[in-house]
Amino acid sequence: MNRRERIVARLTAALAPEHLEVEDESHMHAAGAGAETHYRVVVVGAVFSGKGLVERHRMVQAALAEEFAGGLHALSIQALDPDEFRARQGDLPPSPACRGGSKTA
Repeated sequence: MNRRERIVARLTAALAPEHLEVEDESHMHAAGAGAETHYRVVVVGAVFSGKGLVERHRMVQAALAEEFAGGLHALSIQALDPDEFRARQGDLPPSPACRGGSKTA
């Protein structure tokens, strides 16, 4: 099972999302394609209702603690409750550009 599949499995088990997107963005960073170190997740679930941004991010990070311990370096998180996701109609901002010092322009 690759890292993306493990992320999907861990988030599904911990948060029971109604919508989940997991994208490997390692190719956008100094690590390069195939490194499986930089990911973007969009996770939508009722579990986030009434919770602030920091608490939502902590929930996602806690679910992925073993991945961080095993080499996951960066995670762009969009954690929304179902009403927020519907209001945005899936229109979410892209991940920020890499600001790493070793990334070539």
